[in-house]
Amino acid sequence: MTRTPRTTALDALHRSLGATMTDFAGWDMPLRYASERDEHNAVRTKAGLFDLSHMGEITVSGPDAVALLNFALVGNIGTVGVGRARYTMICRADGGILDDLIVYRLAETVYMVVANAGNAQTVLDALTERAAGFDAEVRDDRDAYALIAVQGPHSPAIVKSVTDADLDGLKYYAGLPGTVAGVEALIARTGYTGEDGFELFVAPADAEKLWQALTEAGAEYGLTPCGLSCRDTLRLEAGMPLYGHELTTELTPFDAGLGRVVKFEKDGDFVGREALTAAAERAESAPPRKLVGLVAEGRRVPRAGMPVVHEGQVIGEVTSGAPSPTLGKPIAMAYVDAAHAGPGAAGVGVDIRGTHEPYEVVALPFYKRQK
Repeated sequence: MTRTPRTTALDALHRSLGATMTDFAGWDMPLRYASERDEHNAVRTKAGLFDLSHMGEITVSGPDAVALLNFALVGNIGTVGVGRARYTMICRADGGILDDLIVYRLAETVYMVVANAGNAQTVLDALTERAAGFDAEVRDDRDAYALIAVQGPHSPAIVKSVTDADLDGLKYYAGLPGTVAGVEALIARTGYTGEDGFELFVAPADAEKLWQALTEAGAEYGLTPCGLSCRDTLRLEAGMPLYGHELTTELTPFDAGLGRVVKFEKDGDFVGREALTAAAERAESAPPRKLVGLVAEGRRVPRAGMPVVHEGQVIGEVTSGAPSPTLGKPIAMAYVDAAHAGPGAAGVGVDIRGTHEPYEVVALPFYKRQK
């Protein structure tokens, strides 16, 4: 039985703009409106407007909310101040990554966990199960929010023009309640593009009004509606992992080079502590494959799952690959053996349908914005 994809509050608007729609994690989402390259370049040089309403919001509240989150997640949520956010992960007992998350502390005992669309139910189920014995409520708030992002160098000017919230005082990975274009919103300074920008959590009934107001405010700045396709090339250039590609249940945070998100020093036990302690020790004594960047010397584009090779031997695997509009060359992220992971490692290639195409190994990210 095929399930009809869910639609966001902006579905009719996307179609009126001529968007090419695609099924993504069970949602009907805009892939592109016109040119992926133009949308990508707009975010790098001006500003882009995204519908991210497929993301999964879960509210955790109550006297034991922080204790529950510290037990359920690998990060130390106790050190997140009200109005701040933290990137973290939820792992299985064996240390495998279930999802990477952003946790916002909205009030003294109220937190919002934002999960990836494809993992939202898994995260909800895990948090609900792990809440046993804690005086805390786990609530599925996926239908309570639409999420609109404005990303790019002109995003502060655009959002400032439609809000009186103190955006200058809003740090990276922070959020504050405010009114944007007359709409009540949680204004977060987060993003997945490598650029400055804002993610605006609003009631679904207000989404279209906000999108239209931002479109009008952004007209003079070159604000462009953007689909999921350019979101992928933007995050790839910025070296940001994508669940199902760079992160999976087969990998621990230490395998993914993100061991820094695991906070062993926090009080009490947490799910996966024992397995992750062993994974940290393994990573010290025998470094796992390392996530690196690859830049093509030719024009052929690498794709996820393609082998990375050296002198005919497989030394790794591509996790994400695409043409890079900013670099003007195909790029990829790949896990490769530590011996070949250093920038400039000689003789590394990607096996693209039987041909070993030469690639340069580089440190991530490929692109870093000028502050």
